[in-house]
Amino acid sequence: MKILGICGSLRQASYNGMALRAARKLAPAGIEVEIADIAGIPMYNDDVRTAGEPAAVARLKAQVRAADAVLLVSPEYNFSVPGVLKNTLDWMSRPPEPPFDGKPVAIMGASGGPLGTARGQYHLRQVLVYMNTFTVNKPEVFIGNAQTKFNAEGELTDETTAKFITDLLVSLQQLATRLR
Repeated sequence: MKILGICGSLRQASYNGMALRAARKLAPAGIEVEIADIAGIPMYNDDVRTAGEPAAVARLKAQVRAADAVLLVSPEYNFSVPGVLKNTLDWMSRPPEPPFDGKPVAIMGASGGPLGTARGQYHLRQVLVYMNTFTVNKPEVFIGNAQTKFNAEGELTDETTAKFITDLLVSLQQLATRLR
Protein backbone atom coordinates (compact mmCIF):
# COMPACT_ATOMS: atom_id res chain seq x y z
CA MET A 1 0.00 0.00 0.00
CA LYS A 2 1.30 3.42 -0.96
CA ILE A 3 0.68 6.30 1.46
CA LEU A 4 1.54 9.86 0.49
CA GLY A 5 2.72 11.93 3.46
CA ILE A 6 2.24 15.69 3.42
CA CYS A 7 3.80 17.90 6.08
CA GLY A 8 2.02 21.14 6.96
CA SER A 9 5.26 22.88 7.93
CA LEU A 10 8.03 24.13 5.67
CA ARG A 11 10.55 24.61 8.48
CA GLN A 12 13.69 22.46 8.12
CA ALA A 13 13.73 21.43 11.79
CA SER A 14 9.96 20.95 12.00
CA TYR A 15 8.79 18.41 14.56
CA ASN A 16 6.07 17.52 12.09
CA GLY A 17 8.64 16.79 9.40
CA MET A 18 10.43 14.62 11.96
CA ALA A 19 7.17 12.83 12.76
CA LEU A 20 6.49 12.22 9.07
CA ARG A 21 9.98 10.80 8.56
CA ALA A 22 9.40 8.62 11.65
CA ALA A 23 6.17 7.34 10.07
CA ARG A 24 8.11 6.37 6.96
CA LYS A 25 10.58 4.40 9.11
CA LEU A 26 7.87 2.85 11.31
CA ALA A 27 5.65 1.75 8.42
CA PRO A 28 4.79 -1.92 8.82
CA ALA A 29 5.51 -4.43 6.06
CA GLY A 30 3.31 -3.76 3.06
CA ILE A 31 3.13 0.00 3.64
CA GLU A 32 5.34 2.48 1.83
CA VAL A 33 5.26 6.14 2.89
CA GLU A 34 6.31 8.60 0.19
CA ILE A 35 6.84 12.21 1.28
CA ALA A 36 5.49 15.03 -0.89
CA ASP A 37 7.00 18.51 -1.04
CA ILE A 38 4.54 21.40 -0.86
CA ALA A 39 7.13 24.20 -0.72
CA GLY A 40 6.54 25.14 -4.37
CA ILE A 41 2.74 25.38 -4.19
CA PRO A 42 1.81 29.01 -5.01
CA MET A 43 -0.87 30.98 -3.22
CA TYR A 44 -4.28 29.90 -4.48
CA ASN A 45 -5.73 32.20 -7.12
CA ASP A 46 -8.63 30.99 -9.25
CA ASP A 47 -7.46 33.17 -12.15
CA VAL A 48 -4.20 31.22 -12.15
CA ARG A 49 -6.06 27.90 -11.90
CA THR A 50 -8.34 28.66 -14.83
CA ALA A 51 -5.35 29.77 -16.93
CA GLY A 52 -3.65 26.44 -16.24
CA GLU A 53 -2.53 24.69 -13.08
CA PRO A 54 1.00 25.47 -11.94
CA ALA A 55 3.40 22.53 -12.37
CA ALA A 56 3.83 22.06 -8.59
CA VAL A 57 0.06 21.76 -8.17
CA ALA A 58 -0.31 19.30 -11.05
CA ARG A 59 2.58 17.24 -9.67
CA LEU A 60 1.05 17.04 -6.19
CA LYS A 61 -2.39 16.18 -7.59
CA ALA A 62 -0.79 13.32 -9.54
CA GLN A 63 0.96 12.08 -6.39
CA VAL A 64 -2.30 12.15 -4.41
CA ARG A 65 -4.14 10.29 -7.19
CA ALA A 66 -1.41 7.63 -7.36
CA ALA A 67 -1.47 7.03 -3.61
CA ASP A 68 -3.78 4.57 -1.92
CA ALA A 69 -4.10 6.93 1.05
CA VAL A 70 -2.76 10.22 2.44
CA LEU A 71 -1.16 11.02 5.79
CA LEU A 72 -1.33 14.70 6.81
CA VAL A 73 1.16 15.71 9.49
CA SER A 74 0.72 19.27 10.61
CA PRO A 75 1.50 21.79 13.31
CA GLU A 76 -1.13 24.05 14.78
CA TYR A 77 -0.83 27.78 14.15
CA ASN A 78 -3.08 30.09 16.15
CA PHE A 79 -5.35 27.17 17.14
CA SER A 80 -5.86 26.18 13.49
CA VAL A 81 -4.42 24.79 10.25
CA PRO A 82 -1.20 26.44 9.02
CA GLY A 83 -1.72 28.65 5.99
CA VAL A 84 0.68 26.67 3.82
CA LEU A 85 -1.30 23.46 4.34
CA LYS A 86 -4.69 25.13 3.99
CA ASN A 87 -3.50 26.75 0.75
CA THR A 88 -2.32 23.37 -0.54
CA LEU A 89 -5.66 21.78 0.30
CA ASP A 90 -7.47 24.67 -1.42
CA TRP A 91 -5.59 23.83 -4.62
CA MET A 92 -6.30 20.11 -4.17
CA SER A 93 -10.04 20.71 -3.74
CA ARG A 94 -10.54 22.44 -7.08
CA PRO A 95 -11.52 20.94 -10.43
CA PRO A 96 -10.79 19.14 -12.54
CA GLU A 97 -11.12 15.87 -10.62
CA PRO A 98 -10.11 16.87 -7.08
CA PRO A 99 -7.72 14.07 -6.03
CA PHE A 100 -8.78 13.94 -2.37
CA ASP A 101 -12.39 13.10 -3.29
CA GLY A 102 -13.09 9.70 -1.70
CA LYS A 103 -9.48 9.31 -0.54
CA PRO A 104 -8.66 7.69 2.83
CA VAL A 105 -6.75 10.19 5.01
CA ALA A 106 -5.10 10.06 8.43
CA ILE A 107 -4.01 13.05 10.50
CA MET A 108 -1.36 13.54 13.14
CA GLY A 109 0.57 16.50 14.45
CA ALA A 110 3.32 17.58 16.80
CA SER A 111 3.76 20.72 18.86
CA GLY A 112 5.88 22.01 21.69
CA GLY A 113 2.78 22.50 23.83
CA PRO A 114 0.87 19.88 25.79
CA LEU A 115 -2.15 19.59 23.46
CA GLY A 116 -0.19 18.36 20.46
CA THR A 117 -2.24 20.08 17.70
CA ALA A 118 -5.68 18.94 18.90
CA ARG A 119 -7.39 22.21 17.91
CA GLY A 120 -5.67 22.40 14.52
CA GLN A 121 -6.60 18.80 13.77
CA TYR A 122 -10.24 19.58 14.52
CA HIS A 123 -10.19 22.37 11.93
CA LEU A 124 -8.36 20.13 9.47
CA ARG A 125 -11.10 17.53 9.84
CA GLN A 126 -13.66 20.20 8.94
CA VAL A 127 -11.76 21.00 5.74
CA LEU A 128 -11.52 17.29 4.89
CA VAL A 129 -15.30 16.89 5.27
CA TYR A 130 -15.75 19.43 2.47
CA MET A 131 -13.13 17.62 0.41
CA ASN A 132 -15.14 14.38 0.77
CA THR A 133 -12.37 12.29 2.28
CA PHE A 134 -12.69 9.23 4.50
CA THR A 135 -10.71 10.20 7.58
CA VAL A 136 -9.35 7.81 10.20
CA ASN A 137 -10.92 8.58 13.56
CA LYS A 138 -8.78 6.42 15.84
CA PRO A 139 -6.16 6.42 17.03
CA GLU A 140 -5.78 10.14 17.43
CA VAL A 141 -2.13 11.11 17.33
CA PHE A 142 -1.39 14.35 19.17
CA ILE A 143 2.35 14.59 19.79
CA GLY A 144 2.54 17.09 22.64
CA ASN A 145 5.79 18.38 24.13
CA ALA A 146 7.48 17.29 20.92
CA GLN A 147 10.84 18.70 21.96
CA THR A 148 11.07 15.79 24.43
CA LYS A 149 10.17 13.11 21.86
CA PHE A 150 12.90 13.63 19.25
CA ASN A 151 16.68 13.65 19.59
CA ALA A 152 19.11 16.22 18.16
CA GLU A 153 19.26 14.28 14.87
CA GLY A 154 15.48 14.51 14.47
CA GLU A 155 14.81 10.85 15.22
CA LEU A 156 11.80 9.82 17.27
CA THR A 157 12.89 8.48 20.66
CA ASP A 158 9.54 8.08 22.43
CA GLU A 159 8.25 4.50 22.25
CA THR A 160 4.65 5.41 23.10
CA THR A 161 4.53 7.92 20.24
CA ALA A 162 6.10 5.35 17.90
CA LYS A 163 3.33 2.90 18.79
CA PHE A 164 0.62 5.53 18.16
CA ILE A 165 2.13 6.36 14.76
CA THR A 166 2.37 2.69 13.79
CA ASP A 167 -1.21 2.07 14.92
CA LEU A 168 -2.38 5.07 12.87
CA LEU A 169 -0.68 3.71 9.75
CA VAL A 170 -2.31 0.31 10.29
CA SER A 171 -5.72 1.97 10.75
CA LEU A 172 -5.20 3.95 7.55
CA GLN A 173 -4.23 0.79 5.69
CA GLN A 174 -7.32 -1.00 7.00
CA LEU A 175 -9.59 1.90 5.98
CA ALA A 176 -8.08 2.05 2.49
CA THR A 177 -8.49 -1.71 2.09
CA ARG A 178 -12.16 -1.56 3.17
CA LEU A 179 -12.83 1.25 0.68
CA ARG A 180 -11.39 -0.62 -2.31
